[in-house]
Amino acid sequence: MDTADIVVTALATVLIAALGWFFFGPRRARTARMEGGVQRVEVTVRGGYSPDVIRVRQGVPVEFVFDRQESGECTNRVVFPDLRVNELLPAYQRTTVHLRPQQAGSFGFACGMNMIRGTLVVEPATEPGDGPPAVDGTTAVTDGGTDGGTDGGATAVTAGGPHEQVSAADTEAADVAERRAEIADLGRRVAVGAVLTFPVLVAVMAHELFGADWVPGWMLNHWLQLALITPVMFYTGWPIHRIGWLTLGHRGADMNSLVTLGTSAAYGYSVLVTLAPHLLPENLREVYFEAVGVILTLILLGRLLEARAKAGTGEAIRALLGLQARTAHVIREGTEAEIPVEEVVSGDEILVRPGEKIPVDAEVLSGTSAVDESMVTGEPMPVTKRAGDTVIGATVNGTGSLRVRAARVGADTMLAQIVRLVQQAQASKAPIQRLADAISGYFVPAVIAVAIATFTLWYTIGPAPAFTLALVSAVSVLIIACPCALGLATPLSVMVGTGKGARAGILIRSAEALETAHKLDTVVLDKTGTVTAGTPVLTDVSTADGFTEDELLRLVAAAEADSEHPLAAAITDGARTRGLTVPAATAFDSVTGKGIQATVDGKALLVGTARLLADVGIDSDHLATTAHALAAQGKTPVLAAVDGRPAGVLAVADTVKGDSAQAIAALHRLGIQTVILTGDNARTAAAIARQVGVRRVLAEVLPEHKADEVRRLQGEGRTVGMVGDGINDAPALAQADVGLAIGTGTDVAIEAADVTLISGSLSGVVTAIRLSRATMRNIRQNLFFALVYNAVGIPIAAGALYPLWGIRLSPIIAAAAMALSSLSVVTNASRLRRWHPDPLPEAEAGPVQPMVESAADRAAQHPLHADPADTAIDPVCGMRVNPATAPEHRDTATGARHFCSARCAAAYDADPDRYDSAPAGRHGSERLHGRDGHREG
Repeated sequence: MDTADIVVTALATVLIAALGWFFFGPRRARTARMEGGVQRVEVTVRGGYSPDVIRVRQGVPVEFVFDRQESGECTNRVVFPDLRVNELLPAYQRTTVHLRPQQAGSFGFACGMNMIRGTLVVEPATEPGDGPPAVDGTTAVTDGGTDGGTDGGATAVTAGGPHEQVSAADTEAADVAERRAEIADLGRRVAVGAVLTFPVLVAVMAHELFGADWVPGWMLNHWLQLALITPVMFYTGWPIHRIGWLTLGHRGADMNSLVTLGTSAAYGYSVLVTLAPHLLPENLREVYFEAVGVILTLILLGRLLEARAKAGTGEAIRALLGLQARTAHVIREGTEAEIPVEEVVSGDEILVRPGEKIPVDAEVLSGTSAVDESMVTGEPMPVTKRAGDTVIGATVNGTGSLRVRAARVGADTMLAQIVRLVQQAQASKAPIQRLADAISGYFVPAVIAVAIATFTLWYTIGPAPAFTLALVSAVSVLIIACPCALGLATPLSVMVGTGKGARAGILIRSAEALETAHKLDTVVLDKTGTVTAGTPVLTDVSTADGFTEDELLRLVAAAEADSEHPLAAAITDGARTRGLTVPAATAFDSVTGKGIQATVDGKALLVGTARLLADVGIDSDHLATTAHALAAQGKTPVLAAVDGRPAGVLAVADTVKGDSAQAIAALHRLGIQTVILTGDNARTAAAIARQVGVRRVLAEVLPEHKADEVRRLQGEGRTVGMVGDGINDAPALAQADVGLAIGTGTDVAIEAADVTLISGSLSGVVTAIRLSRATMRNIRQNLFFALVYNAVGIPIAAGALYPLWGIRLSPIIAAAAMALSSLSVVTNASRLRRWHPDPLPEAEAGPVQPMVESAADRAAQHPLHADPADTAIDPVCGMRVNPATAPEHRDTATGARHFCSARCAAAYDADPDRYDSAPAGRHGSERLHGRDGHREG
């Protein structure tokens, strides 16, 4: 090894050590300044973030002012994935982003392409009262300093003024405008690069392939090549060089940095050969102008194609925003006026004509029409709307006219909330992305180190001309590495996947939920309002001799008209549906725990349980068979007697939703076990499970124990998804690995869930899981393209194949491969846009005998809620309760009584002798059809 080799080796060692300190050494953090109770910090966006480490205090509002001094898609967004913030930063403008960090820790933020990064350090509050208690997420803060929400997120304000909050439509329009401008700019630069590089490339290729006789000498003149390629270097390649050097100035590096280092080395060496050839040995006087021109032109061409392909990945947001009506026909002071939809206020009366879009969320005042809600809920069938119903903004009115009252306008409409949730989901980070982030954080410094080592190795031990071989190999390593593909692999697929979900009526709150859903092996279904419609309806009318169905139903409906019981409402609604005229009842009286008695058209009616009829001496044994058969089907039988003789049995049931059985069959085909979780008794729950094909039932579960049952299933090693709609489902939704809320349910349940099914149909659960699996498959493909490409390409570029087969990779081929790598990831992510939900299969044929676990069974097998030896039985409904936690207690002469609810306690108070004289739980079979019976869940 001669002196030059020793010097080069020593210099390379020093460079690699300095490289490690440069990229990974300690950095100074800037502390936000406090002004008027708000922490403020200005961040310059120009090839990176300055400062890129920001220190703030927990619980105190923060105001970031991002001063973006550049254009291009790379930095047009800032994303705080852990805080669910995703804001557009318009080029050459100052954008203010407000948030309130509620949890101490270190939170990364990055550009939209995930290549430029910064860190937000939230220091814990040190004094009592320093901010609110820590919770996850952020809170949007208005300019007045008032909390704007609790779901995380931020508000963005452009330089137009502190009170001009940017709407989602304005944000998306600015995003589209910048993308179009970038595509146009890239198109011009690629055209210039192609025109100027082509003659140089043709001359060099012809010379190498056919010899000097085929090419005029002037075409190979170094000065001519310098004149042609210099504009390519500094005009075509300007976007790459500017960002590349600026990023290095921020002690960071990205794809641009690698390319600019490689092309600068090749161009600088070629210029030296052209201007001062006498400084170099004759065998080293080779120029690489054609490589510089082709590399920069190819990379810009790849970026142009990539920008065009990426333009489609955000189409979901644009499509949702395009659904919004532009105007509304508002009636004010008796006069109809057409005004912009932005001017509609809550309480306005609006006239919606046939075929028009409904401008805002509203309540129907008058009129009847079928409304197409498919653009919001994903359900293809129009829904008939009448007075009292609610309608959703952006849905399309059918053939009728509607008069509606505006209920939610502006940012409060369902469409605005959908857009906001989709944007938050696209800002979040999937767990699988953390692997890519961990790799990409070390990727560029490692590539630069490999390039230095490659140059050193070939310079010291390579064949002549060693310098040329070393330079070409080092440049090839820098050019072929593609961190951009790795950075884009996950975010693009998440963006497309969440957008597809929104178009199908499925709101996915985070990328983590989207990823976890593909792992689900158990789906727990709340029964009422989820598997079933949640509203009792009349299903059967069975009459005794001497009565017709319509006659019996008319009389019973008249008697029930004054009752507020849900079963009474179902019967009266059933009579109206049949078009029956219901007369007025007199002498109405409620018999606690048994039913009612009334006089209708001069006839004495008794409606309720068999015990009500037996108490007045009416023999109803011949109705018992029908009543038991109906009860076995999960229906609630109601017995009726007219003028002292049995008249018939009516059945009321919470009917199964139309597609529940098909959706459950689809879940089974996906290899997912389904479980019904309900507070109803085991017999009713089993009947519903048989109808829909569920094989496991957890019955008689009190609301406060639903989360415990989900936890117990997780303890069995299952990954559990919980589907529910009620307030009492919220803890279970939060406990589950993925909580899926029925969109027609309560706001509390929706807030606690990871996924919201707007349509209220179980088919949305199937679609969400299928979409999750498709998205994760797409992400894995992207990561494969990115990782395998780099794992194979970098060693080949470094010359790994040269000792064996004499193969070395030209920087031109490396540039083409690099461009194709990034483009392949973007194209593959865009392919997910063609994904569509498959139709549901037919319901499973044949009877299903579900395994039913009652409260007693679980208490005996899994003492989760109470020690079995220390449980009591509610004497009214027969449910096991823990005496220490039972809601109601009564002290009697024979001992203490414990009740599962106030309603059971009230029934006991009305007739204690009845329950004390019967065996424990004797009347549990009446809990569904007793007049004061109740149903849990």
